Amino acid sequence: MSLESLIVWIVIGAVAGTIADWLVSGVRMGCLGTVVIGIIGAFVGAWLLQQLNVSIGSGLINDIVTAAIGATVLLLGIRLLRRI
Repeated sequence: MSLESLIVWIVIGAVAGTIADWLVSGVRMGCLGTVVIGIIGAFVGAWLLQQLNVSIGSGLINDIVTAAIGATVLLLGIRLLRRI
């Protein structure tokens, strides 16, 4: 993995994690946590959209939207587990 790819992953993770953090209240992860949630959310979102047979498009915006969807689902799961 090149340095450029790593930076793109971090930026997408940060943007997606921030969007998910705005959408889901009650789960604050901090700056590093937001990036990690966004990166993990990219995998969750890609898997979830593939299972639902949904295609958003291609490009950077698609990657951010997919990661934000996955990060939102992930934060909702974390919030649910914290209440138990």
